Amino acid sequence: MIARILTPLALLMATAAPAQQTLPTPQPVVAEPVPAEAHPALWKVSDADTTIYLFGTIHLLPKGLDWFKGPLAQAFAGADELVTEIPEIDPQTSQGVLIKRGILPTGQSLRDQMSPKERAKFEQTLTGFGLPVAAFDRFKPWYAAVVLATLPLQRTGYSLANGVETDLAARNVTLGRPRTGLETLDYQLSLFDGFSPKVQRRYLFEVIAALPDIEKDVGGMVEAWRIGDAAKLAALMNADEDDPAMIAALLTNRNKAWATWIKVRLDRPGTVFLAVGAGHLGGKGSVQDQLEGLGVKSARVQ
Repeated sequence: MIARILTPLALLMATAAPAQQTLPTPQPVVAEPVPAEAHPALWKVSDADTTIYLFGTIHLLPKGLDWFKGPLAQAFAGADELVTEIPEIDPQTSQGVLIKRGILPTGQSLRDQMSPKERAKFEQTLTGFGLPVAAFDRFKPWYAAVVLATLPLQRTGYSLANGVETDLAARNVTLGRPRTGLETLDYQLSLFDGFSPKVQRRYLFEVIAALPDIEKDVGGMVEAWRIGDAAKLAALMNADEDDPAMIAALLTNRNKAWATWIKVRLDRPGTVFLAVGAGHLGGKGSVQDQLEGLGVKSARVQ
């Protein structure tokens, strides 16, 4: 369930999603944290002339996690290129994709698609955040769900600016190295846009039901990531996930595609630092599992 919330979360925040331009920006209410030691998991796949490091990222983090050091920092410094889920995208292009995938057809309204009971619950949630009840009328259910999920996290100090991708991207620019993506933004958002309106509405109300506990749930996920417990992290991210179609679209199919990319990339010499969402690198069906099925072994290095 948490994986479904967080998969497109950073993408929307990073690309200045249309609805968020009119929504209030929550101010963190937490005290300045004391820096904490972190040792997130790192793996590598290699042959005679190629090394590919596999690092699981967290899109949004609170301040104070000291994670870029040790074997991880050494691996990043020694790489020839950075590979992430999507490449760097200019704001104009990303806005176009978000409008294409997140806006309802002309004449449709999100609240008009809801039952009276659903509409009442939805409006109660919006007013609880100080939002007008019409804030998401022009948007598809999946989009409303993702934006709503950001609000309690932002209010407790979570930020994309503290996230792993933001840090790695800045370091990579400083080093002047190339950065490529495994997927496109349009493809990633199409995964959600491709679900039927009924499935999207169910997802929206699952997110609304999860909002009171989302800080605690994400906090547990960040703690598992901090100590490098990949199995626990995957279990937390994918807990209560009982929709086979969503599991296949968001996790399994993508893990298979990425494992195939890694195997093919081993045919070219060099060192690659590959950073993808941490939920893809733990648990049954992970990228490492898919690699093993292709005859490629991975080794834990941190």
